[in-house]
Amino acid sequence: MTGFSRSMRSWTAAVLAGFVLASAPASAQKPGMADLWNGAEIAWQEIGPGVRESTRTGKPVIMLFHASWCPSCRRYREVWKDPGVVEQSRNFVMILVDVDKDPDANGAFSPDGTYVPRTLFLDSEGNVQSDVAGADPQYPHSLDISAPDELRSLMQKAANKFAPKEKRTSND
Repeated sequence: MTGFSRSMRSWTAAVLAGFVLASAPASAQKPGMADLWNGAEIAWQEIGPGVRESTRTGKPVIMLFHASWCPSCRRYREVWKDPGVVEQSRNFVMILVDVDKDPDANGAFSPDGTYVPRTLFLDSEGNVQSDVAGADPQYPHSLDISAPDELRSLMQKAANKFAPKEKRTSND
C-alpha cells in the first residue's frame, strides 16, 4: 500500500472534512459543467454528496478532474457520450471536479500529480485503485481522450472488482 493510499483510507480523513462539509448543499445539485460531460445521462455529483452516497451505499467511485480551459478535457467530454460508458456509469458514484473551483479536492486526490483530465477509480472508503489505471506509465490516470475503449475497459474492470463474487464476469 502506498503512502497516498494509507493517507486516504477513509472518506472522513481530516483533509477531506473541510471541503466535504463546505460543499454540502441543502439538496444535491449537479456540479458546474456537468451538462458538457453528458450530465443528461450520467448522474454527476459534487464531491460532498458523492462521498456521502458512496459511504452510505458502498458503491465505488469514478472521480473525474477537469478544467474549463483544458483542450484535452474538451476532447475527453465526447468519450462520456458513448452508450457503453453511460451504461457502466450506473455501477459507480460519479463525481465531477473542476480543479479551478475545487483546488482542495484536486490536491487531495493527486496520487501522481494534478494534471487534467484525470480519472480516478476509488473504493467506497476513498482508496484510489492504482490497479485500475490507464496505459501511460507517466500519467496513469489520464485515459484515451479520443475513444471510449480504454475507459469502458477500466469501468468493467472496476465494476468486476467491486461486484459480489456471484456477479463477477469470467474476465476477472
